[in-house]
Amino acid sequence: MKIYKLNPNIDLKRLMQKMGVDKAGIEIMKQKHSLFIFYIKNITCGAANILKQDALSIGAELAVPIGVPNCKNKIFDALLFCNEKQLRILVKKELSQPFGLKDLAKKLKEFINMPSFPLKIMGVINANDDSFFEGSRFKGVEAVSVIEKMIEEGADIIDIGGVSSRPGSVYPGVEEELNRVKPIIDEIYKNRLYEKAVFSIDTFKAKVLEYALDRGFKIANDITGLESDEYAKVAAKFNASVVIMHKKGTPKDMQKNPFYENVILEVDEFFEERIEKANSFGIKDIILDVGIGFGKRLEDNLALIKHMEHFLHFGYELLIGASRKSMIDMIMKKYNRSTTPAERLPGTLAIHQEAVRNGASIVRCHDVAEHFQALKVFEEIGKFDV
Repeated sequence: MKIYKLNPNIDLKRLMQKMGVDKAGIEIMKQKHSLFIFYIKNITCGAANILKQDALSIGAELAVPIGVPNCKNKIFDALLFCNEKQLRILVKKELSQPFGLKDLAKKLKEFINMPSFPLKIMGVINANDDSFFEGSRFKGVEAVSVIEKMIEEGADIIDIGGVSSRPGSVYPGVEEELNRVKPIIDEIYKNRLYEKAVFSIDTFKAKVLEYALDRGFKIANDITGLESDEYAKVAAKFNASVVIMHKKGTPKDMQKNPFYENVILEVDEFFEERIEKANSFGIKDIILDVGIGFGKRLEDNLALIKHMEHFLHFGYELLIGASRKSMIDMIMKKYNRSTTPAERLPGTLAIHQEAVRNGASIVRCHDVAEHFQALKVFEEIGKFDV
């Protein structure tokens, strides 16, 4: 039995129709606007009958397919609707129930009092000539003025990378990567820019990571999600924060027909495994990145953005990085329009604002000033009550 939290702003009627809920039940439950909506996958008939009765007894609801009360189907999917008070009561009730409901209660408990984090903007600097967005490419001394400008514009974090991870790209080798980022890292260190902002190194190689961390960098941004043990050792040695990103495949092949039965659950399982690995090496400060565009179809990217709040149950900050990515072009092509990376700032702002609404607190972007303005306006609207 697996669960994930859905964004309450979804088409419940369509979802319940797809699940096979009876028409009368759909008409009643589609009116319910619950703060918590959980999709429960592969629940047994016995567990569903108990959970439904317990939910109804406290004013919550469990939507199940037709035939469940008579156990027509042994395993199926269900939707749990509740508010925070009901969730707390239900967790206590199910801890003493059979059929796997005790484990379900433990999972549900993780969604009570999920954390919130202050919003941060992460500016992007690329030290390579083949990054997909030309406007992010800078070298050596040239990068210093750009970094200082980003800090003035509102960047809390600056992310430096030396290799492209765009679909189809090929890794040039660790020595070439280090040669690209070394001049920028040295300038940052010489000018003590690490005192003005937090610096992140976008690399999956331990050698490059150690060079950066030894010169004032604080964040290890790893697109392989802590695949390398040596990398984990270096990050732990410097007590660095680690960005664990999910991807399927390698940049060379990741967009060749990626497929997920359920992208939310697959990414969730990946995070669970890699968080455990990070902790085993002594890494405690973790940031999670769902990896928009890294081995994902358009529908996978949209699902991860829509239901991003689910991943807060781990208790860590969530990073969103969809700046000028091709998913924007995929959407626009539905309207017979095509876009280049240079034309995708409006779509980027829309995606990032929605991701922040859904739990992201670190926004990785190419356009710091524009993001600062958009997100501050968004925050002020959110603070306003009456």
